[in-house]
Amino acid sequence: MTVRVALADDQPLVRSGLRVLIADTDDLEVVGEAATGAEAVGLAGEVRPDVVVMDIRMPGMDGIEATRLITSEPGATTRVLVLTTFDEDEHVYGALRAGASGFAVKDMALDDILAAIRVVAAGDALIAPSVTRRLIADFVRRPEPGPGRPARPVEGITEREREVLTLIGRGRSNSEIAEDLWITVATAKSHVGRLFTKLGARDRVQLVITAYEMGLVSPPRE
Repeated sequence: MTVRVALADDQPLVRSGLRVLIADTDDLEVVGEAATGAEAVGLAGEVRPDVVVMDIRMPGMDGIEATRLITSEPGATTRVLVLTTFDEDEHVYGALRAGASGFAVKDMALDDILAAIRVVAAGDALIAPSVTRRLIADFVRRPEPGPGRPARPVEGITEREREVLTLIGRGRSNSEIAEDLWITVATAKSHVGRLFTKLGARDRVQLVITAYEMGLVSPPRE
């Protein structure tokens, strides 16, 4: 099955590079391009791509608002892969709240960006390890919320689920988890699904934070 991809970036060279790259694949095709957030929203509504590769900084409506509008559309099935750069990390939380399914950094190898599109299209959430590390570091630096912050539940998690949670905390995708633990991708997805339920997590980043809170992963050293 071919994954239908829309490209949203205000830089023509970026769109052109991705378009040429995708044209050389057998399982991906570009079904439209947008240079602004507003154009991306309109394009998503018109062609219903499987994945929108979304830049954050665009003139007018930015990628975060465009992501929110695309993912909040009733019955929407389009998933958003956000392209970010190191100096845009302050936007990551906003994009997650807006409904982005994954993050990739623009200086990743091109093949890794293609892999990220495939991961997101398959229904997985993906965050580049470099972004994951910064998310954890940012979480560690944030002051504790007011009294009454609920502790993360840990009861009922199996040893295997702890291993999976640890790998999620390290930024691994489901396919990478399967490879690391010598299990099938379907089994990895099942473990991740149970973790969402048991930990009451809304998205993968919440699982990353939970892994930190449980001491399964450590924040990066300054």
